[in-house]
Amino acid sequence: MITDGAIARMITDERQRYAAANPRSAALAQAAARHWHRGVPFHWMLDWGTPFPLFVEHAQGAELWDVDGHRYDDFCLGDTGSMFGHSPAPVAQAIARQASRGLTTMLPGEDAVAVADALAARFGLPFWQVTSSASEANRAVIRWCRGITGRSKILVFNGCYHGAVDDVFVDLRDGVPELRKSLVGQVYDVREHTVVVEFNDLPALEAALAGGDIACVLTEPALTNVGMVLPDPGYLQAMRDLCTRHGTLLVFDETHTISSGFGGHTMTHGTLPDLFVLGKPVAGGVPCAVFGFTAEVAQRMERARAEGETGHSGIGTTLSANALALAAMRACLTQVMTPQAYAHMLPLAAELADALRAVIARNGLAWHVTHIGARGEFICGDTAPRNGTQARAAMQGPLEHALHLYLINRGVLIAPFHNMTLISPATTRAQVDRLAQVLDDCLKTLIGNA
Repeated sequence: MITDGAIARMITDERQRYAAANPRSAALAQAAARHWHRGVPFHWMLDWGTPFPLFVEHAQGAELWDVDGHRYDDFCLGDTGSMFGHSPAPVAQAIARQASRGLTTMLPGEDAVAVADALAARFGLPFWQVTSSASEANRAVIRWCRGITGRSKILVFNGCYHGAVDDVFVDLRDGVPELRKSLVGQVYDVREHTVVVEFNDLPALEAALAGGDIACVLTEPALTNVGMVLPDPGYLQAMRDLCTRHGTLLVFDETHTISSGFGGHTMTHGTLPDLFVLGKPVAGGVPCAVFGFTAEVAQRMERARAEGETGHSGIGTTLSANALALAAMRACLTQVMTPQAYAHMLPLAAELADALRAVIARNGLAWHVTHIGARGEFICGDTAPRNGTQARAAMQGPLEHALHLYLINRGVLIAPFHNMTLISPATTRAQVDRLAQVLDDCLKTLIGNA
């Protein structure tokens, strides 16, 4: 049994250990606080639970070094931005070549043709566009879906995350739609145009679509930002059928579930959406995202454009599809995100899941481990959640804080937001074994301190 007292003692001990071991990071944090708001270039850098941010010296493959000389096994990998490893050689070389040939021109080059061909072949959709982030791609997709259907509402699932898109910041609390309190400065009620239901609740989805006013269903094929919630068998195909029946467009955001296999969850498991979004890993960590769509959607887009005016559409920026991003994406798609990479990642991720299950069982805990392709999650609860409400209920903030601090202090990084791990093409079996051993030591310490 793990007590509250043991958790509190570990947090105190590990914060002191971190502070003592990282004097250079502490000095840089103090210097950064002079002009960076809250002391970091972006607020997510504070989410690791450490007394001050860990300052990175460099990262390569599945390893990271901090400014105090410590090496880390990196299972976070930039929260998927570097899912295929830090600075993979083909991407780094492509960036170096392009850097002296123009960074952005607002015109296409040969890389654009190669990238489009690779995307269509990989993901089964014939037409594509490029944006600078998945947030921007999701925002564009929502606008297009509303524009071509003439419907104002979208549907998302409780616990979803689709980037910095206002429309999706709605949750269910005790079955009642509620604006997320984290949505800063919101001046209108997005619930007027956003419907939220629980994932895996087919009757609720069918009832919501029956009104005929939903432009699109926007979802990950498996929820990955509220812990991990896998679809019930047949659920995604039933979702596909319902959307078709009610004239609603189906959008899969595969920014995280690209971990499922070559071609993402869509091509690995077979349910084809009308539109498809892929963000941060697609260019090896260079800011970039894409969205793809069917020929029918493309035709409807053209009709919508013909009925409007030429000029600014509110979609995209002048940096969208810049030359540097296209060069990086071409290298990543053709030389990094390969079948051979997944052939290494997927079985090693399964080995990690089995190793974590063994550690949890040895320590007598009723925790659950799940994974989807190269992405894994250990949940501090005895059953796999089926929806966002259950996933939130399984989260144990102070305990997860203690676990993360213990791992960081022993050279292991997992995602700071929850207990997510990623396997990259560069991850080794030795790193997997080390993560399992450090977690085992952590749990024994917590239980021994009860």
